Amino acid sequence: MPSQRLAVNGVTLNTEIREPAQTSQAPEALTLVLVHGFTGSAAGWGAHLQAFAAAGLRVVAPDMLGHGASEAPADPRRYAIEHCQEDIIAALAALDVRSGEAILLGYSMGGRIALATALYVPDFFRGLILESASPGLPTEEERAARRASDEALASRIEREGVPAFVDYWENISLFASQRALPPERRQALRAQRLRNTPQGLANSLRGVGAGAQPYLGDRLSTLTLPTLLIAGALDEKYVGLARQMAHTLPNARLAIVSGAGHTVHFERPMEFDALVKTFCAELRV
Repeated sequence: MPSQRLAVNGVTLNTEIREPAQTSQAPEALTLVLVHGFTGSAAGWGAHLQAFAAAGLRVVAPDMLGHGASEAPADPRRYAIEHCQEDIIAALAALDVRSGEAILLGYSMGGRIALATALYVPDFFRGLILESASPGLPTEEERAARRASDEALASRIEREGVPAFVDYWENISLFASQRALPPERRQALRAQRLRNTPQGLANSLRGVGAGAQPYLGDRLSTLTLPTLLIAGALDEKYVGLARQMAHTLPNARLAIVSGAGHTVHFERPMEFDALVKTFCAELRV
């Protein structure tokens, strides 16, 4: 079944599922859980879904609340990172994924969610992959400033609509390296972003923006889970954050991908696939 609507904790999450290829090289079908970034969706992983399944992984990719075909509740508090982590665990339980069978991968916003989820249930996952991720903002002053800027952006989305917001979002400096990609690829990404709703995006900013979540950096030293940190060499801010996390996490490795910016899986898909597949293969029993 390529997609499934899962009822978890009073909401419905659309979830893309790919079953693993049956190969002699992959006797143990681990589950790879993919958590997308802000404005993304499960569909935004594109060909990666099938590529990871072909490598013998069961792939589970939910649309997080307010994104894709999942629900977009009116209450921003329902989007909080504490609810996100509970929803992921409930979705995996609904799919009969047991402790020790899953590897969790999160990109950007999804990386913050994945890190929080791994800290929430540190013994549940086999491994953790963080792409262009951060542990949040360390001071209350920084978090308050981010909440204010996210509220302004959320109000703008509600006022002007998704197409106008996507016009703006595509041109922020974080995604400057994507301008070198072929127009048809950038158009496909734009089409995926446009399928979101104003309420969903606005409330996601309010509920699970970096200013709304607790800072997780002080807890990294307690997370012994094997962790792969991926960042694009052109994304200096997140390269720095990845280096900091690699220094603090007890069992982490760092991969800096040349020629890539913030969205490594989109800008350098072959290199991203190779890194993820190798890491997952090493975690098989």
